[in-house]
Amino acid sequence: MFELVWPIPEDRFDEVIAHLRYNFFPDEPLNRSVGLCPSPGQPHQQLEDHAISTLADGISVMAVNDKQELVGVILNGVLREGDLEEALAKLEASEDDKFKTIFEHLYKINIDLDLFNKFQVDSIFEARILSVDKAYRSLGLAYKLMAKCDDVAAEKGFKVIKGDSTGLFSQKILAKLGYETLLEVKYEEVKDENEEIIFKTPPPHTSLKIMYKMVGE
Repeated sequence: MFELVWPIPEDRFDEVIAHLRYNFFPDEPLNRSVGLCPSPGQPHQQLEDHAISTLADGISVMAVNDKQELVGVILNGVLREGDLEEALAKLEASEDDKFKTIFEHLYKINIDLDLFNKFQVDSIFEARILSVDKAYRSLGLAYKLMAKCDDVAAEKGFKVIKGDSTGLFSQKILAKLGYETLLEVKYEEVKDENEEIIFKTPPPHTSLKIMYKMVGE
C-alpha cells in the first residue's frame, strides 16, 4: 500500500534530497551520459539547489509506504515568463561544465519553443523530476505519481502541464496519461563544435521529448 502526499512537508525535504542522490541523480540519462553523478549517494549542490527551489513551490508529491517511509517523488515547479532566460543567464557563472552542458541545452530548447505564447498563459505547471526508490520499481508507482499531477494542477488553477522527458520510461508513462509530444530531439543529433555527440545516453534512451497536457483533458 502506498499513500500520495502533497505538498511535501518542508521537514521532509532532506529525505527527498537523500532519495534523489541514490535513485535519480546517478540514473537520469543526461546525468549518466556526461558523468555528472557517477556514484550512488553522491551529492551535487546545483542539482540539489534546483530540487529544493522546486519543492518550495509547494506542488510536489511524494509516495510513502505503510511505515511512512518515502519511496517515490514527483517534483513539480511553477514556470513563469522570464524564468528560463534568468536561469540561462545564471548558468554562465557555473563552474561545473557537465551541469552547464545539460541545463543550457534544456533551457535553450524551451526558450525557442516560446511556450507562454503558444499556450497563452503566464505560468506553466512543470513536472521536473520523477523518481522511485529502486526497491519499489515496476509496481506502477511512477505512473500514480505522474497521474496525481492532473489533480494538483487543476486545484492550483493551471491550464497546462509540461515535462522535459529525458528517458524512454517516463516518456511511455506520459504518453499513457495522454501527454502529447511538442518536440523530440534525438540525442545522436546533438553535437559539439567538433561534431562529437554530446549526450551519449545509455540504451534504451535515445531522445529528449518535450511533452505537455492541457489540464482537465
